[in-house]
Amino acid sequence: MSISSIEAKIKGIEEEKNKATEGHLGMLKAKLAKYKKELLDLSAGGGPGGSSGGDGFGVRATGDARVGLVGFPSVGKSTLLQKLTGVDSKAADYEFTTLTCIPGNFQYKGCDVQLLDLPGIIEGAAEGRGRGRQVIGVARTCGLILIMLDASKPLQHKKIIEEELEGFGIRLNKKPPKIKIKKLEKGPVNIIKIVKQTHLDDQLITKLCKEFRYNSAEVTIRQDATMDDLIDALEGNRIYIPCLYVLSKIDKISIEELTMLSKIPHVIPISGKDEWNMQELLEEIWKELKMIRVYTKPKGQIPDLDDPVILSKDKCTIEDFCLKIHKRLAEEFNYAWVWGTSAKFNPQKVGKNHKLDDEDVVQIVKK
Repeated sequence: MSISSIEAKIKGIEEEKNKATEGHLGMLKAKLAKYKKELLDLSAGGGPGGSSGGDGFGVRATGDARVGLVGFPSVGKSTLLQKLTGVDSKAADYEFTTLTCIPGNFQYKGCDVQLLDLPGIIEGAAEGRGRGRQVIGVARTCGLILIMLDASKPLQHKKIIEEELEGFGIRLNKKPPKIKIKKLEKGPVNIIKIVKQTHLDDQLITKLCKEFRYNSAEVTIRQDATMDDLIDALEGNRIYIPCLYVLSKIDKISIEELTMLSKIPHVIPISGKDEWNMQELLEEIWKELKMIRVYTKPKGQIPDLDDPVILSKDKCTIEDFCLKIHKRLAEEFNYAWVWGTSAKFNPQKVGKNHKLDDEDVVQIVKK
């Protein structure tokens, strides 16, 4: 199926949603999710990795973490990139300045962060307007999204950008639904509800499962799930990414307006031009990336506190630490001494599966 025909089907379903009953709405949402997945697969770049070729979107990942800057044109993304990384992204006071994905890197607490200034996203990315699909493709590869909002019109832009990202399977500041779906070779759709369901009945659950070709399945639901939760679980390709809303150009609004807008969850107000509140932004980026610093200690020497090994909190075992330094170190590993909050006592002798905490000190003993 071509991109244009998929887009036509999406438009038709969107129009039909407005007059649908609850059960019918669920089926329309399921079909919409399937078509949008096809559209993402067929779009420029072929999917989650972003496009290839010479348009600047096939940027190689570098550093310890990747952060994407998303926003409407002329909200200050290029200025922020320049202030944090020193990279000139052709900042100017007119729209659509940035035509390609511009990368830059900055250091914070020993962590090397790649920051990507993505071209201005505009309403209608799902229909192929602007470079929206390419922006979304690269955004799916990031560990954190910064949505930049102009302080003079933040809520309008926030809603539009969130809808564009949601439409392509990016879930901001959300956790995956506690729904497990196991496909079976035969039998009906068996539904196991650990908690009471107030949004879904068995008939709708079964219909949605069959729409995604789970004709025989075991569905275990461990939360009061919505229709969207179940569709996300059935689709199975959702990306759950933390997000900060960077409120730029705060020098152009009143204190009263700033106080009100600062109450929005995950909002960091800044002025890139005047470098207001940049330190708080860096600290929030560090927290959301969930990285830890681990220091090495050669035998008989003091710890090297100037060059930490950066690990993710999701992958922070002694084995991960060894592999980050060199594969051979993991192969020659015998045991390790650990000082810090992850140790029961200092030092503690540990194996490969020991999980490290931020600012632990590690000494590896080889075989």
